[in-house]
Amino acid sequence: MVGIVIVSHSQRLAEGVVEVAKMMAPEARIAAAGGLEDGTTGTSFDRIFAACEAVDAGDGVAVLMDMGSAVMTTEMVVEALEDHAVKMLDAPLVEGAVLAAVEAQAGTSLDGIEAKIHEARDVKKLA
Repeated sequence: MVGIVIVSHSQRLAEGVVEVAKMMAPEARIAAAGGLEDGTTGTSFDRIFAACEAVDAGDGVAVLMDMGSAVMTTEMVVEALEDHAVKMLDAPLVEGAVLAAVEAQAGTSLDGIEAKIHEARDVKKLA
């Protein structure tokens, strides 16, 4: 099953998005990577990296980010995990997380999840 990581500047926001996605796909492998280690607002390379490793069961990892440095920090993590299949998905955080979790739980591949996100955006379901 594809793993999913939610990256946010806020730990509570990331955990909340995971909570909502789990309501729709309770078996999804999904982790929150929000805030800094000391609990303050920000993005942490180490938290994102650890979350990606934690949810990766060999089928790849989809990462959704809130904005700004979350995207930049995730790009560095993807580079560091070059031997893993990790993709950053461009979608609204909550809607994208729910769609990715439902598709992952259904057995959709990482490329398939990415395609579903693009398809939903193209028909304005997520935009």
